[in-house]
Amino acid sequence: MPRDHRPSKSIRVLLAEDQGMMRGALALLLGMEPDMQVVAKVAAGDAIVDAALTHRPDVALLDIELPGISGLEAAAELRDQVPDCRVLILTTFGRPGYLRRAMEAGAAGFLVKDGPVEELAACIRRVLTGETVIDPALAAAALSAGPNPLTARECEVLKASTDGATVADIADRLHLSESTVRNYLSSAIGKTGTRNRMEAVRAARQQGWL
Repeated sequence: MPRDHRPSKSIRVLLAEDQGMMRGALALLLGMEPDMQVVAKVAAGDAIVDAALTHRPDVALLDIELPGISGLEAAAELRDQVPDCRVLILTTFGRPGYLRRAMEAGAAGFLVKDGPVEELAACIRRVLTGETVIDPALAAAALSAGPNPLTARECEVLKASTDGATVADIADRLHLSESTVRNYLSSAIGKTGTRNRMEAVRAARQQGWL
């Protein structure tokens, strides 16, 4: 049986969203729900865990693409440091790889931002009963896309390539030899079916692997 996470009082919600207008609108709309209270609002991934430790939310609504660490990285930290807080990923980008990474990070749900707030509120209540809530279209896309073919090191090297860094720069940054960096880049390019590392980065991002 799923564990029941329902609080005895109002549901305490933490919002992590870097767009001020969206953050304010979500806080206002969720605050109108009779059983919910937004106890913390943050604009950067680095602030999520500290806010959760301070305010002890029942549910954290996290965007993925945030300044500092991503919402996915923050979800994994919340799992370890604030295990009673359930995490819902709420994002504009419904990329298949993001869903897999969110589940691996311990998220209880993954939703895209185009749904009505009533549906979001219902999903918050559902995850507190122990359910896992996933956008159906995204779940189907993730199944058809298959797993991420890139290794952790290949992803790391591609991420280090995103600012136009040279092979020497990447090697120095990751404490690898230049030949090793070239091997990882060549492998990533082959696995993504692209012609060069910039195309490989774009393809991996579109799939949500980075």
